[in-house]
Amino acid sequence: MNVTVIGAGLAGSEAAWQLAQRGIHVTLCEMKPEKKTPAHETEYFAELCCSNSLRSDQLENAVGLLKEELRRLDSLIIRCADATRVPAGGALAVDRHGFARMVTEELRDHPNVTVVEGEITRIPEGEVIIASGPLTSDALAEQLQQLFGEAATLNFFDAAAPLVSFESVDMTSAYFASRYDKGTPDYINCPMSEEEYKAFWAALIAAEEADVHGFEDKQVFEGCMPVEVMARRGEDTLRYGPLKPKGLPDPKTGRDPYAVVQLRKDNADGTIYNLVGFQTHLKWGEQKRVFSMIPALKNAQYLRYGVMHRNTYLDSPRLLDRYYRLRKEPRIAFAGQMTGVEGYVESCASGFLAGVELARRLRCLDAVDFPRETAIGALGLYVSNESVGAFQPMNINFGIMPPLGYKVKGKRNKNAELSARSLALIDAMREEIMK
Repeated sequence: MNVTVIGAGLAGSEAAWQLAQRGIHVTLCEMKPEKKTPAHETEYFAELCCSNSLRSDQLENAVGLLKEELRRLDSLIIRCADATRVPAGGALAVDRHGFARMVTEELRDHPNVTVVEGEITRIPEGEVIIASGPLTSDALAEQLQQLFGEAATLNFFDAAAPLVSFESVDMTSAYFASRYDKGTPDYINCPMSEEEYKAFWAALIAAEEADVHGFEDKQVFEGCMPVEVMARRGEDTLRYGPLKPKGLPDPKTGRDPYAVVQLRKDNADGTIYNLVGFQTHLKWGEQKRVFSMIPALKNAQYLRYGVMHRNTYLDSPRLLDRYYRLRKEPRIAFAGQMTGVEGYVESCASGFLAGVELARRLRCLDAVDFPRETAIGALGLYVSNESVGAFQPMNINFGIMPPLGYKVKGKRNKNAELSARSLALIDAMREEIMK
């Protein structure tokens, strides 16, 4: 038995691992290092392009629940993330290169995995999981379009935030803290007064953008919106979004500032920091000019400017079933952001489910139907829900899971109860899932 997995990003790596662990031989096809996209920097698998953060690790948050479900079910991605994590308050953040290196070594060393380097331009025969990601090459994208017929694929643009060196941050104008003192104080907080913020906002909305073919504000997914697009929605929009000051009192005054820009570690050594929420497609010179208006970043050294890149995803409700299989040709499954799951953890979950289901089918075992009460199940059922009209990428959230059926006071308490319900189901199913 052999399965071809196309793409060794987070979804493809997870799918390959789950298949290999269940005795299925996997041919893992990855076009790097022979060919890279503009968002790729290294030759490693599971490269994190936009941010090093895998978001909240708290069970009161849906993505925290999703990670815990995967953790309990032997997810390669979550295990490697836990092993290479760096301090980030209540979030799971990793040393990007250390994480990707570990995933790569685990897969290359697995006896059931054969890695084939080079671009795949045609869909192979036999069982296949296509996890070629949001940057699927033009040749393979054309093949998929022919397979689907009509206009079944959609494009939007993802934005990556700038990176700065720690030594260039003016710490006399910044301070370490985590919001509401949750976890350890791992974020650098760059406060702005009302006057400073308003001058920054005016410069930001007037700054010159780089040319991005076909880009329009309406095409930007809300979860990865360029900071300048968000700013154009109103003067205070950023202060209720990525520059929210609440819960981050300045030790110099003891009060919350008017606005705060947060920086998060991008490597384990703490020499590189990411501007949280500052995905952008401004011209590089404009980024330096405008972002230097943030007092703590007035002399910042930019190790990477923000960039835009294409993201391709499917009209999944019309194409895929709950296991991410192509309805019209079930030997072909998909995984990752191209299915319309948004986020690194969600991509991992789709690869996990696609790999587990395929391994069971090849071994003549019944499929495991993750219920909608679990985060893994809810995500797959949302992506495959034919009643969804204008389909857009979706992060995991408690809104796509069934309510408890009884009242719980307080949102955090309710979310904790939802997570407890989900994890009880996962624990009860674990022995069967791990077969």
